[in-house]
Amino acid sequence: MRLPDEPDVPPQINIVAMIDVVFAILTFFIFSSLSLTSTGGLPVSLPGAGTSQQQNTDEADISITIDAQGQITVNAPGQTNVDNKQVDIKDLTQEIQGIVGNSQGKLVAVSADKNSNYGQFVAVMDSLRQVPGLRIAVPTR
Repeated sequence: MRLPDEPDVPPQINIVAMIDVVFAILTFFIFSSLSLTSTGGLPVSLPGAGTSQQQNTDEADISITIDAQGQITVNAPGQTNVDNKQVDIKDLTQEIQGIVGNSQGKLVAVSADKNSNYGQFVAVMDSLRQVPGLRIAVPTR
């Protein structure tokens, strides 16, 4: 029962609490989507090595992948137009030189499928050695 001398109070929705909930949900989705992304190259079946040394290849500046069919794919996160780009072996040196530019100490991770051609792997390594200032890592299982 309302008294006649009470002022009319319009109904209100407390939006501050709703904003907090929305930001919490947004933060959850952002962090969960970041954990689902892969920064490396294409998925390949890596060979195992008993004497391999621990090195974080997830932070490689450039990832080169050789699949079982011998196709070479270059992935350079942060570079425009170099996201899983298929490259011919003849153009690999120029492609990497274009990505690296004058930078020194860039890390290149070369992942080769265990069923890939060994000659293709050696050709990729030879092309990379022609680019000065690169550090090369070969990921294994």
